[in-house]
Amino acid sequence: MAFSEQRSINTDFVLCLALKLSFNPLFPLVLSLRHPLSLSLSLSLSLSLSLPRTLTYSHTYVRMVVLCVFLAVFLLVCTEMLSQRWRRLLGLIVWATHLTMGYTFIFSGPIILPWDQVPFFLFIIFTVYTMLPFQLWYAVVLSCISSLSHVVVLTVCLTIYPDNPSPYLTNQLLSNALVFLCGSGVGAFHKVLMEKTLRQTFQDTLRCLSMRMKLEIEKRQQENLLQSVLPVYISMKMKLAIMERLQDCKDKEEQQRLVKDNNFHSLYVKRHENVSILYADIVGFTRLASDCSPKELVIMLNELFGKFDQIAKENECMRIKILGDCYYCVSGLPVSLPKHAKNCVKMGLDMCEAIKQVREATGVDINMRVGVHSGNVLCGVIGLRKWQFDVWSHDVTLANHMESGGLPGRVHITEATLKHLNKAYEVEDGNGHLRDSYLKELNVQTHLVIDPRVREYTFALPSDGLKMRASVRMTRYLESWGAVKPFAHLQSREGFTADAIVNGKSRSKVRRWLNKSQKSKFDEELHNEMTTTIDELSSKQWSKSEENGSLALWFPKKDLEKQYRALDLPMFKHYVGCATGIFLCIFFVQMFVTKDRQTLGASFGGLVCVLLLTLAICFAGHFQVSKLSRCQWLPAVSEAVVKRPCVRLPLATVTTAAIVILSVFNLVSPRPRVERLIAGAGPRQTSKHVAPRSPVPQSSIYTSAVLRRDSATMKLNSLLQYSVYCCILSLIACGIFLRVSFELKVLFLVLASTTYYVLILGTKRKLFVVYGKVLYPHLYVFKWLQQTQLNDCYACPFSELTHRVSARQNESCFRQDFLLKYKNRTEQDEIETRENLNRLLLENVLPAHVAALFVGESKKNEDLYYKSYDCVCVMFASVPDFKEFYTECDINKEGLECLRLLNEIIADFDELLSKPKFSGVEKIKTIGSTYMAAAGLSGTPGQENNQVEERQQAQIGIMVEFAIALIGKLDGINRHSFNSFRLRVGINHGPVIAGVIGARKPQYDIWGNTVNVASRMESTGELGKIQVTVETSDVLQKLGYSCECRGLISVKGKGELKTFFLCTDTSKQQGMGLS
Repeated sequence: MAFSEQRSINTDFVLCLALKLSFNPLFPLVLSLRHPLSLSLSLSLSLSLSLPRTLTYSHTYVRMVVLCVFLAVFLLVCTEMLSQRWRRLLGLIVWATHLTMGYTFIFSGPIILPWDQVPFFLFIIFTVYTMLPFQLWYAVVLSCISSLSHVVVLTVCLTIYPDNPSPYLTNQLLSNALVFLCGSGVGAFHKVLMEKTLRQTFQDTLRCLSMRMKLEIEKRQQENLLQSVLPVYISMKMKLAIMERLQDCKDKEEQQRLVKDNNFHSLYVKRHENVSILYADIVGFTRLASDCSPKELVIMLNELFGKFDQIAKENECMRIKILGDCYYCVSGLPVSLPKHAKNCVKMGLDMCEAIKQVREATGVDINMRVGVHSGNVLCGVIGLRKWQFDVWSHDVTLANHMESGGLPGRVHITEATLKHLNKAYEVEDGNGHLRDSYLKELNVQTHLVIDPRVREYTFALPSDGLKMRASVRMTRYLESWGAVKPFAHLQSREGFTADAIVNGKSRSKVRRWLNKSQKSKFDEELHNEMTTTIDELSSKQWSKSEENGSLALWFPKKDLEKQYRALDLPMFKHYVGCATGIFLCIFFVQMFVTKDRQTLGASFGGLVCVLLLTLAICFAGHFQVSKLSRCQWLPAVSEAVVKRPCVRLPLATVTTAAIVILSVFNLVSPRPRVERLIAGAGPRQTSKHVAPRSPVPQSSIYTSAVLRRDSATMKLNSLLQYSVYCCILSLIACGIFLRVSFELKVLFLVLASTTYYVLILGTKRKLFVVYGKVLYPHLYVFKWLQQTQLNDCYACPFSELTHRVSARQNESCFRQDFLLKYKNRTEQDEIETRENLNRLLLENVLPAHVAALFVGESKKNEDLYYKSYDCVCVMFASVPDFKEFYTECDINKEGLECLRLLNEIIADFDELLSKPKFSGVEKIKTIGSTYMAAAGLSGTPGQENNQVEERQQAQIGIMVEFAIALIGKLDGINRHSFNSFRLRVGINHGPVIAGVIGARKPQYDIWGNTVNVASRMESTGELGKIQVTVETSDVLQKLGYSCECRGLISVKGKGELKTFFLCTDTSKQQGMGLS
C-alpha cells in the first residue's frame, strides 16, 4: 500500500468525523472540533496532493473529485441550517463518496487481496448506523449494499483469473462477511437503542410541553375566574401564600391533603375609607320566581344581574355579592374615588329605570328599592372555603337598612351621602325612620333622590303578551338585553371580554369561531413551543447552556452529576449480550484463519465461562426460580446490576477484558512454524522479485503467481491481517456499553489500543516485516513502505478515535436526555403544584362538579348552568351575638380584630367540610356572621329525581350532624377566646334550583321556597337551638332524633308555621367529639 494511499485514508477519516459530528445538532463536540478539523482537512489535502503517487491518471482524478466533494460537504455541514434541511442528501453523498474512495483504494494498489480495505468498509458500515442521519431501515439497506458489494467484488476479482491467488479464499471471504455482519449488528443495536432513547425523550418532552400549555390555558382561565370573584390585589396575595405553602411540601400526598384541608388561617381584610355602599332589592321577585321553571329563573336572574353589572361598570362601582334577589355594590374600591357617592346614586337611578322598563314592557309588577350610605368599610375574604369578596362595618349595616326602609322605585340615601353629592341631585325627605326600626334607633336622617331624567320613549306590551305567564314575558324580554353568560370570557384564550361583544348574535359567532379554532390554536402553539425547545437543544444553544460542563461533559452541579451516574440501567444485560455476540464473531473469524485451533479452543473455553457467568448474573432476575428456594437471591443480584454502578462497572470491565484477550490471541500465542518462516522466506522471495527503479508496479497476475509459490506465506499474511481486524472488533466492544461511564470507555479504548500498538510495533514486528517484503517485493523508491506494521497501525488508532468520538456523542446525547428529563420532572412537580393550587382555587369558587363544566377542554359554558333538585337540605347558621361583639375603635383597629375572630369561627366551620362524613355538604356562602350550606347538590344529572327515600333522609341526617358539629366547634372557640357565642340554626328540606349567574362576577347559588323557609327558620329561631319545619321534623324522628314542638310562629311572607326544636343535649356532646 502506497504512502499516498495511507494519507488519503487519513484525510477521508478526518472528513468523515467532521461530517458526522456536524450532521447531528445535538452534540456539542462539533463546536470544539470544527476549527481543528478544518486545519486537519487542509493539511491532509495538501499532503495528498503534494506527495508522489504510484497511481494511474484515472485513479488520481477520482481521488481529487472525491476530496473536492468531501470539502464541499464539510463546508455545507458547518452551516447548521443547511445541514438540517439537506441532512439525508448530504448523508447519501458522504456514504457514496466513502464507497467510491474505498473501491479506488482496492483497485489502485499493486495487488488485489481478499482482505483489502476491510477496516475501511467496516468503518463505513459502523458510521452509517452511528453518525449519519438515517433511519434504521435506511441504514440497514446502505450497510448491506456496502458489505455485500465488497464481498461480491472481491469474489469476482479473485476468481476471474485461472490461477487462484489464495488457497484460503473461501475462509477469508467468510471472515470478511462475518466482520461486516458483526459491524452491522452492533451498529443496528446502537441505532435501535439511540432511537428508542430519543423517541422516549421526544415523547416525554411533548407530553410535558402539552401539559404545560394546557395548564397555561387553564391557568389563564382560572386567573380570570378568580379575578372575577376577588379583586386582583387580594387574589394574588392569597395565591402566592398558598403556592409557598404547597412548594414547601414536596410530598404529593401531603400536597393533596393540604389542598383538601386548605388549612390556611390568614386574614385577607383591608380597611377603606370614604366609600359609598349601595343595597338594592327587587320588589315582587319572590312571588314571580315561584311561578318560574328552573331555566326561566336562572335566565331572569342572569339577565337582570348581568344588566346591573353593566350599569355598575359604567358607574365605577364594584359588585360585592348577590343575596337571592338582593344586589349590593360599593364605589371607591379598591381605588378611592372622589365622586363615589354620585356613582352609587347614579347607579341606583339607572337600576330603577331598567326595572321600570321591564315592568312597562312586560306588565309584570316588579320594582326596585335602593338604599345608599357613605362611610368606611372593611373589605376582604374570610374563611377557608367558597371565598367571596365581602364588606363589613356599621356603615354597611346601615346601608342595608336604608334599602329595607326605602320605597319601591326610589333611591334612599343618608345625610352622609347627601353631603358627598354636592347638590348634584335634588332630594326630598325620606322618612326612613318610619319604615325601619334600626334607622329610628340611630336617628338617621334620610332622603329620596329625585330622578332628573325625562323619559324619551316607552316600550309597548305586545297584544298577545297578556296571554303568557308573567315569567315567560319576563324571560323573553330580558333575553333581548343579551347579557353575557357567566364565564363567557373563559372561552377565549385571547381574553375576549363582554365589552368586545355588542349583541347576542355577534357573541354567538365569536363563540362558534372560538370553539372551532381552539384546538387548532392549541396545536399551533404546541408546535411552536416544541420547535423552540428543539432549537434550545441545538449545538450552539447547548454550548451556551449553564448545565454544559467541562470537556469531560460533567455537569457543574455535583448533585446533578451524582444523580446522572446513579441512574438505573435496565439495558445493561443487553449490552453484555451484544458484547457476547462480538466475542463469538471474533472467535469464528480466528477459527477460519488459524490452524492452531486447540490452543484457541482452550482460551475460548476459559473466556466463554467468564462471559456466561456475567450473562447469568445479568439475566438471573428473568429466570423462573419460584420453585427453587435456594435461588431466591438471583433476582436481587440482577436488580443490583441495574441499580448499582459499583456492581455493573466491574462486570463491564470483565466482559471487555475477555474480548480484548481473545482478539490478541493470534498475536501473542507462540508459533514455531511462523518463526522458521521469518528466517527463510523473506530474503529468498525478495531476491527473485526485485522491482525496477520505476515506481510503476508489476501486474497483479505476476504478483499473484509469486504469492502462490508459498501457501504458508499466504497463510501468514491472512493471519496477521485478520488478527488486526479482530482487534478492531474488540474496540467496537469497548464502546458498546452505551450508558456506562464515558471515562471508563475511554480508558478501555486507550488500554486496548496501547496493547495493540505494543504487539504490532514491538513483539510481532518481524512478522509484519516478512509480510511487507512478500506483499511489496517490487518497491524501489519507497522501499521503507515494506514495513507494513506502520500501515496496519493506522487502522487501530483510526478505529479507536472513531469509537471515542462516538462514545462522546453518545455521552452528550444521554446527558442531554437526562437533563431534559430532569427539567421535565422539575416542571412536572411545578405543574402538579399549580394543579393542586388551581384545584384549590376552583373548589373555593364553585362546587367541584360545577367547576369542571367551566374550565378545561371539556367545558360546556355555551349555555347557562342550572339544575333542579327534588330534595335538598338547606341550613342557615348564624352567630347573632357577633353583632354586639363587633365594635369599631382604635383598640381593635376599627373592627379588624373582631373580623379576625369571625375568620377563625368560619375557618373552623369550613374545616368540618373536609371530614369524610360531611363530604356531601356544600358550603354556599357566608352572609356577615351567617353560614349557609346545603346537602344533596353533588348528585349526577337525573339521579336526584330518582332518589330513594332512604337517601333523602340520609342527606337530612348528615346536615343535622353537621349543624351539631358546628355548635361543638363554636363551644370550643368560646373556651379558647373566653366568649359566650351561641349558634342559631335553621334547617329545611325540599326542592331547590341551583345555578350560576352574574357575567362579571359569576356566583353559584340556590333558590326556591325551601331556601327562603330555611332562612326564616334561622332568623326566627333561638340561640343554641336548631329549628326545623314540620316536614323536616318528621324525617328526623324517623332517623331517631328527638324533636320538641315549638308551636305556631309568625314567618314573614309565609304567615304562621308550626316549627320544632331539635333536642341536642346528647347529640351536642357527640358533636363536640367531632371537633
